[in-house]
Amino acid sequence: MKKPILLFTSILAFSMPLAAQRSYSPYVDRDYPENVYWGDTHLHTYLSGDAYSFGATIKPDQAYRFAKGETIRADGGEDVRIRRPLDFMMVADHATNMGVLPALVAGDPRVLGGKETPKLVEKLARRPTASELLKSATEEEYDAGSKLIGAAKAVAFNDYGIDESFKRDVWQEVVAVAERHNDPGTFTTFAGYEFTPTPIHRNVLFVGGPSDTLQTTPFSSADSQNPEDLWALLTRYKETTGSDVIAIPHNSNLSRGNMFRRVTFEGKSISTDYARIRSDIEPIIEVTQIKGDSESYPLISPDDEFADHETYRYWQPEASKDDNRTVEDIARASYARAALQTGLDIEANVGVNPYKFGMIGSTDAHTGIASVDEDNFWGKLGGSEPSRFRPAKQANWASSGYAAVWATENTREAIFSAMKRREVYATTGPRITLRFFAGWDFADSDAHRPDIAEVGYRLGVPMGGDLIRSESTNGKAPTFLVRATKDPEGANLDRVQIIKGWRDESGKLQEKVHDVAWSGHRKIDADGLPSVGSTVNLEDASYKNTIGSPELSATWSDPDFDETERAVYYVRVLQIPTPRWTVYDAKFYGVDFPQSPPPVIEERAYSSPVWYTPR
Repeated sequence: MKKPILLFTSILAFSMPLAAQRSYSPYVDRDYPENVYWGDTHLHTYLSGDAYSFGATIKPDQAYRFAKGETIRADGGEDVRIRRPLDFMMVADHATNMGVLPALVAGDPRVLGGKETPKLVEKLARRPTASELLKSATEEEYDAGSKLIGAAKAVAFNDYGIDESFKRDVWQEVVAVAERHNDPGTFTTFAGYEFTPTPIHRNVLFVGGPSDTLQTTPFSSADSQNPEDLWALLTRYKETTGSDVIAIPHNSNLSRGNMFRRVTFEGKSISTDYARIRSDIEPIIEVTQIKGDSESYPLISPDDEFADHETYRYWQPEASKDDNRTVEDIARASYARAALQTGLDIEANVGVNPYKFGMIGSTDAHTGIASVDEDNFWGKLGGSEPSRFRPAKQANWASSGYAAVWATENTREAIFSAMKRREVYATTGPRITLRFFAGWDFADSDAHRPDIAEVGYRLGVPMGGDLIRSESTNGKAPTFLVRATKDPEGANLDRVQIIKGWRDESGKLQEKVHDVAWSGHRKIDADGLPSVGSTVNLEDASYKNTIGSPELSATWSDPDFDETERAVYYVRVLQIPTPRWTVYDAKFYGVDFPQSPPPVIEERAYSSPVWYTPR
């Protein structure tokens, strides 16, 4: 005879098979990222020659403390604090002459060789400090000081014949500082540097700790101008250490048509191997920063009324005399949207897409201060910190941008994993929350669900992913699920757009901007979606959230989908108009603000794309 307890257990198991299979708490088994983390992977300190020559005094330790929310002293002498701390950061000082100029001025015997050294030290000694420059009594005095600083900048990238021991000592300190500030779960740091062959710069970001990163030293443009040599070095590093690393291209808008070419650095045809290693080493790019926006350009996106955001006015695409490329060719090889289309074309020919990248923003500030709020902007360089001269003299700089990462936790491994799978997005500064999924079976009602992420991951793929067609999806057009929520401390949202690029059956590259969600009761007409309007008061440097929406959601199906054509889709979110930093400066100092760049802007977010490849 069986014991009663055993009989009771068997009845219980039989009567509740479902409960035995899953937890009462639905969150136990969730394995997708529910948190977005904010950071900067491109910040310079006094270790960068062009930062130091402009008066940079902030060291990596101070830069990390600022990003974590502490008050520090800016180069100009003012105390400064970020409004909201960041979640992660990488100090990315230039590999070329990293730490050399401070050592030169300090009289370090390891950098004092060469007959030209005294003259270089004299140039640095003659330049005014950032504090002195910003306290100039007149515009003429400010201009004269700026000229002396410009002359000092010329020493930043001289060949000082630095030996490997000096490079290694500086790199060891860079790694050590990053390690001291790395606090898993609270604040994440990455060791890294900037590789700067003109004009195709990259930031190198390591996921490993000192036991890995100290097995290498920064690779500079003095070592090679060819990014393929950098990729080869990083590939060897990965093989040797078993740790991972990526390179992040930036300033493509200023690359003079060299960042996203159809040939290699040496002018050779792009091969399958080239495409494969580039897409592996460079899974993301920096699409917006202080030197402007690299999303698109009016010449190559003439039907996009928002393609001229923070265009860097001091350089415009020009035809190439070297290889007979047109102005349009140069522009297409300089901007991200066109590059995403070019990648589809190259993939059709070699089988791999070299430009299969996600998108982030970062600052490229050379002040050690990672703050890009329009009303708390501390400029590109020491001499471009806030002053009454800045609106007129430094208006070319944009207050941008940040990297947003969907990760399972705030650790190096989780954030790096998100970067590798391209589940990241860029903003020009506002902390807009953005979800973007692609699939085949999203319903209109899904856009209104509170658990949009749960249905997004269950029925589709997130930003950075690939749409996979199966027999059950034949004949269907893809559906896209998107939700954007305003920065809790910022402006309402104007609209959400899905931008499609594709390669048609004739091999021609196409693009189209679709408005998929917008605020208010506007309707699309023959001229498109009407403007949201503006509440900006330029005299007061203010705006009101009486227009726009705090949140926009949509399910959208591509009406022009052709299952035989390669395509790429990404989201652009626009805020309502707000004042530019030049307006905030002008109000604070009681001066006039320039009309160019425009004093009213629509800040934005760019998702990483989703790709569709025919079977």
